[in-house]
Amino acid sequence: MSPRALLALAVLILAGPGQAEPLTWSDLRDGSLYLQPSGNDTLDIDWRPAWQADAAEEYLYLLDGHGHLQGERHIERTQTSGEQRWPLAASEHAYQLEVPGYSFRRYRVTLNASTRAQFAPAKVHFSVQAPANTVLYFRVEAGEHASLAGKFHGGVRALRVERLDDGQGQELPLKPYRAYWQFDRLALPVAKQARTYRLRLIGRGKAAFWLDGSANLFAQRADHLGPLALADGQVALRVGRKVLGRSASLGVNVPYQLPPEASYPAIDVVQPQATGWYSFVDVLRRQPGYERPMRRFYLDRYPIAQDITLLAGSGRRAVLDPDRDTREGLDAWLATSVELGGKALHYVAFADEPNLNYPDYARYARDFETLAAQVRRYPGAREAGVRIAMPASSNLVNGPLHDDSAARIGLDWARRLLASHGEQIDALAWHQWMVRDLLATRIYRTHVRQAAELVGLDAQGRPRKALLLDQTNISSGSNLSPYEQNTDFAGLWWASVAINASADGLLDMLNWFHLGDEAAWPKGMVAVDEGRGRFTAKPVALAHQFMQRHWLPHVLALDNDGFEVDALAMADGDRRSLFGVNKAGRTQHLRVDGLGKACHGATLQLFGPNQQPRDAPFICTDGQARLALAGRTLFALTWINRR
Repeated sequence: MSPRALLALAVLILAGPGQAEPLTWSDLRDGSLYLQPSGNDTLDIDWRPAWQADAAEEYLYLLDGHGHLQGERHIERTQTSGEQRWPLAASEHAYQLEVPGYSFRRYRVTLNASTRAQFAPAKVHFSVQAPANTVLYFRVEAGEHASLAGKFHGGVRALRVERLDDGQGQELPLKPYRAYWQFDRLALPVAKQARTYRLRLIGRGKAAFWLDGSANLFAQRADHLGPLALADGQVALRVGRKVLGRSASLGVNVPYQLPPEASYPAIDVVQPQATGWYSFVDVLRRQPGYERPMRRFYLDRYPIAQDITLLAGSGRRAVLDPDRDTREGLDAWLATSVELGGKALHYVAFADEPNLNYPDYARYARDFETLAAQVRRYPGAREAGVRIAMPASSNLVNGPLHDDSAARIGLDWARRLLASHGEQIDALAWHQWMVRDLLATRIYRTHVRQAAELVGLDAQGRPRKALLLDQTNISSGSNLSPYEQNTDFAGLWWASVAINASADGLLDMLNWFHLGDEAAWPKGMVAVDEGRGRFTAKPVALAHQFMQRHWLPHVLALDNDGFEVDALAMADGDRRSLFGVNKAGRTQHLRVDGLGKACHGATLQLFGPNQQPRDAPFICTDGQARLALAGRTLFALTWINRR
């Protein structure tokens, strides 16, 4: 035997059974990897850029089997490539490695082949960039009406599935569709016993595949398949007395027309506290009073204290020349704002997402200076509540979806504009897209803090310029998944975003984009069937309604040691509210301190996947509330503070 062969044999013997060949998951872009090591292991992760990684910060999260944060890696924009190592101790419960999408990097994960590994991909969005001849396995339990689904993203073009017990197979071609949310599906036979399938990805590149009606889990080895071993979570919350600031006004972006009467009940469910508008300057030049009935409708019917208007042209033309259309259209908008009589603050931003749409910063800055001067000169505008916001950027900390993204960071453009025109600016506005992972919504808090740091704080600890997150949604444009937009997922996401964005009392406005579904953008709070004249509140609207009932104006300090549970403590005089959301599928056992004698008079309401609020019992002991919170549930603990 040669020396090289002897050395290889020695390595195999020292490694022991199951240790010789590592298990590698390549080019993950979006999804959860569940890991259950039978012995101590090391999780090795490395990454390389996919697209515009130099304009995108990202995070990786590692949770233990109880949902506690075991490891967090903040990847800065400069770290387009890199690596991370985390130890994994032997555990009877599964760890969870979360790769939040949409990711601008390709992550490779390596671990011991004896560590049981199952991957839960995103639905509709692509999750991996698969090499050729990728083979995975999945399992369908007895009696399940399961289907395999997939979407063509320009890479993997078909899914080949074979039953292991008899070799029977089918192929699901993945066809291109005009609408992003369309995909292909293959029904799997219902069986009296569990069956394991082999899945072959035909082609290479971007791949979207998932299971409906069964556990959405895939493995590289058939013997790794099985139910996830997840334990209940334990979360400690402590409500403080200090008032941090105001909670954000929760609103929506509204259509550029007077809503039909049939839609009123659905809009009444939403009860917006803020609104966002597009004003089309060419329309206003021709019809100066066009907006008056629309704006008055929302201001008179709902408790709206502030709104924001993005100036644009018809068809949402974002780049505005200071020409006749723009100048006269802006004057018409100002005239209507003055007529409304100072009933609310009316922020105006010149152009929609200039860092995405304008050719460069210099062009935007010139237009801003010209239009801001026109607003400042208009008689009575300031007294009527007109304020100037900038720059309504596409994303704040990360860049927009643009090839030149690194030169278009919203925070950078805002910093430059503040330096040159700070006295003309009343508010910093931005739009946040593509935070599609429930565990990643915590970055909303980080971004609000960065915005506040940019504008600075006054003597009372308030931002010197109002902070307006005036458009946000799970996805940008029409890149939508119906599993997100039309299910309870949207409500969980929206509650989590509102909590994190308001957590420090720094944000003034938070708007969902948008109120009603549109043909090319069906991501409203209200489903619209214009042909039948039907308007229906979607799950996110019902969750929003529940949230609004318990949303109080002042934010209190709160300690929270949980990672899968977000919570916000609020006050209004003696009234108190602890509003929160369990984003995970596991049950969470909450311990809430800080209620004191008021604990026995407190009430608890839950809002779960069935979209119906219900009262629930809990235990009070020595001023401490204990409650069990089912998975994917919103909760509100309310009480009267006893002085």
